[in-house]
Amino acid sequence: MQQTRRRIRRPLALAVATVLGLAALVSASTSLPGPAPATAGPVADPREAPLGPCRIATTMGVQMSEGLPTAPGYARSTGRIKALNLMIDFPDAPGEGTALGRLAEFFPKTSEWFRTSSYGRLHYHPEAPIPEWLRMPQPFSSYGIERGSPYEPGYRGLVEDIVKASDAKVDFSAYDLVNILVTPNAGPSALDTVLSVTFSGNDEAPYADGVPLSHTSFVYSRQDDGSGTYPETGYRVLPHENGHVFGLPDLYTVEGGGTVGHWDIMSEDWGANNDLLGWHKWKLGWLDNEQVGCASRTGTSEYRLTPLATAGGRKLAFVPLSETSGYAVEVRTRDGNDEAVCKPGVLIYRVESDVDTGQGPISVSDSDRDSGGCTRRPNVHAELSDAPYRPGETFTDRTNGIRITVLGEDRKGTYRVRITRS
Repeated sequence: MQQTRRRIRRPLALAVATVLGLAALVSASTSLPGPAPATAGPVADPREAPLGPCRIATTMGVQMSEGLPTAPGYARSTGRIKALNLMIDFPDAPGEGTALGRLAEFFPKTSEWFRTSSYGRLHYHPEAPIPEWLRMPQPFSSYGIERGSPYEPGYRGLVEDIVKASDAKVDFSAYDLVNILVTPNAGPSALDTVLSVTFSGNDEAPYADGVPLSHTSFVYSRQDDGSGTYPETGYRVLPHENGHVFGLPDLYTVEGGGTVGHWDIMSEDWGANNDLLGWHKWKLGWLDNEQVGCASRTGTSEYRLTPLATAGGRKLAFVPLSETSGYAVEVRTRDGNDEAVCKPGVLIYRVESDVDTGQGPISVSDSDRDSGGCTRRPNVHAELSDAPYRPGETFTDRTNGIRITVLGEDRKGTYRVRITRS
């Protein structure tokens, strides 16, 4: 069994001192001057007081906080989204195959992934107004692009060159986000170093056509592990990177730990397909408030939860612990984008809005610790693959007086869950 690969691919924020000049790196979730044109995630409705305690607050100063609503400055995550795709190569790394061939590695699969995950609420429309490789004036080696490098100094020159080379044929103001699809032979293999990165979260990015390029993802080498799955699943690095554009953090840890495993594409995007957690779907506005239950009061409450992959019905129950943390409860099955699920059931995980991206803001509770898991698929975190709870099983947090019991499952896959607060 291949181990899940350690990855450090931190989403970075853009900054600018002049129209095309870049200044220092800034936090992706800090406050921004002035109102943002759109904010990802649902906004609190004063008429729905019962949900108030479950909207754990966004923590300012925390990069890509898991709180609700998502901090201003990220791309909107519902409705029609236009994505500009530019395929670039270099004198020392000429494009492999055709530029449109590189584009086809990611589309239409990326659009279909978002359509399925959002229940049709996100309409992702990719465009490539320049169908050829966009040649950069300098060799790739001269830009100094490194793993996890900040937006200085290498990306300064690269982004300036991209804008100069494409601006005559591209109206940047017509797009919601930008994907830079680099020829795969530029830089090291993704098996050795993952260079793919996203710059998002503020409106002080370099400008082109009067708008800031504040939502930009770069994809480099192919994530081909040799298992034969790349043609079907290699595109998934792009939905992951675009997840940062919408304000979602990395759920793997920079030390290489796996607190979420394969239960969210923001944790593992290699190998088999997987979906987003229900918390993220609520955060992105893909779940209605009526689909979320809030177990904030002392005593016992019961919820009937339908599978996350299917449209309609209650999807999420949340148990707040404080203003910045709580437990989320949802049902995961092998449907929709979740093809790698080997043990369907009730997934329970802790959300913390005061923890930075890449530091473990979400941690899944394992119903069967040290079991080795139920999957042997490559690049899937095996130990957490059997994390869901089945009927008759109970999660207990004695410190906070929380008990979550799975009471049963009906023929349609709806689970009945009891939550007790003492």
